Amino acid sequence: MGATMNIENNVLSDNEKIIFLLRKLYSDNGYSPYKMSKFEEYDFYSKNKDFLVSDNVITFTDTTGKLLALKPDVTLSIIKNNADCPNDLNKLYYNENVYRVSNSNNSFKEIMQTGIECFGPVDDDCIISVINLAAESLNKISNDFFLFISDLDIVDELIELSGANEQAKSELYSSLTSKNSNELYSISIARSLNTYYIDKLSSLLNIRCTALNLEDELKKVFDELTPKTRKFIDFVKSISNSLFSDKIIIDFTITGDINYYNSIIFKGYISGIPNAVLSGGCYDRLMIKMNRKSRAIGFAIYLDELERYNPLSSSDISKDDNCFINIALPKGRLGSKVYDLLAEAGYDCPSILKKNRKLIFQNDEKRIRYFWVKPSDVAIYVERGAADIGVAGKDILLEYNPDVFELLNLNIGKCKMAVAAPSNYIDNSSKTLRVATKFSNIASDYYLSKGRDIDIIHLNGSIEIAPILGLSDVIVDIVETGKTLQENDLRVIEDITDISARLISNKSSYKFKNELIDSLVNKLSEIVKEN
Repeated sequence: MGATMNIENNVLSDNEKIIFLLRKLYSDNGYSPYKMSKFEEYDFYSKNKDFLVSDNVITFTDTTGKLLALKPDVTLSIIKNNADCPNDLNKLYYNENVYRVSNSNNSFKEIMQTGIECFGPVDDDCIISVINLAAESLNKISNDFFLFISDLDIVDELIELSGANEQAKSELYSSLTSKNSNELYSISIARSLNTYYIDKLSSLLNIRCTALNLEDELKKVFDELTPKTRKFIDFVKSISNSLFSDKIIIDFTITGDINYYNSIIFKGYISGIPNAVLSGGCYDRLMIKMNRKSRAIGFAIYLDELERYNPLSSSDISKDDNCFINIALPKGRLGSKVYDLLAEAGYDCPSILKKNRKLIFQNDEKRIRYFWVKPSDVAIYVERGAADIGVAGKDILLEYNPDVFELLNLNIGKCKMAVAAPSNYIDNSSKTLRVATKFSNIASDYYLSKGRDIDIIHLNGSIEIAPILGLSDVIVDIVETGKTLQENDLRVIEDITDISARLISNKSSYKFKNELIDSLVNKLSEIVKEN
């Protein structure tokens, strides 16, 4: 008989300890380990790009001449390499690396995942057991967690009834994900949607409750509960008996790829980590696309997100941090206006008015902490969790698309994004349009929506001189008064969108500090209305 292997606990990293804990958890719940190859034929991912986080895949040619890819997704590979058994429940767990483009620096990143996949005759009892297992997984990492769940069937029905086409549907889901009620109505107006159903979608954004309270909350939204809402209510009643019932929260801002997920979807957050660490749900749509009759559900835990988790941190900034709201203010006139609004709302901090070189200020009595940052960096501080909330221009949010909640339009710093050209400019649609701008993504998206072929010339300043010197035909830039354009013999030829300052929130911070943040938003909203 072989000797038993004993490993000293202090030899393992935190992530390795978590992996071992989760392996035992999944094994104890009847899941079998699954190991897969690092590579798949590229053609497989090419045919299923709709289900990938990114179209970018690392490819190489093997010694036989086959074009292979480093796997960007675990679920696709597991489903492909396992037989379709609609009458037999398959329960697998894995610990694998995937290779995806990082949102932060647009370069490839190796991401370690552990998780489970369950496919076959998946019924409500099976889905409930997976949700409870997801909650227990989070609890193995930290008891300071929340698991947020939603029902895409309810959301999808409202969007369909609103009359949205595929493009509008995608836009509405994006607005739900960013908790942006104003944007829902802007899309509704632009796409001539039925506002009755948009009202319902907007109301769903405000629901945050446990399973026991869901029926009461949905009755506030719907004049009469629909079959889909009743089904979801009945479903979550089983969760109320869970050991973690107070940690499992209904939240309709939880969405996912509508080509991938259906019905129940969920995400897990741990206090102190700025992004979701767990993501999963039912993915019957993927099974149908891959010609499978089985139903399926699963989740993944992103171990790379846990690398920054340090529950024992003792820095001055992190002490009692859950009691403070950390606010990133943009330096300059806009930041001063924002602070005045916040002070009027009762969130004053006298030390910020003193003349000195300090960048961080806090009021212990009001439990508020401010810091000044470059305007274009506010969204980065918020998205990465260094700030709970902040104020950024809509231009920054459109250009960089940070993964944040957009909570309130402050109606200050108003201007517009526009296309401008020399006063004698005549467009020739048969030629590629040369566009100079520092807002390359906004310009690209705008002209893509018009079906116009363009050549983007990215500049960091002095945009107005580009067409004067023949570098470009037009510019895309922020226009406030139009005086600079007039002085350089330029004119606005097309308006793209209105710009103003927006209050944004880190998604994880909002999950754990929602009462503090909502109170601030409500007070600020009243002042904005008065002004």
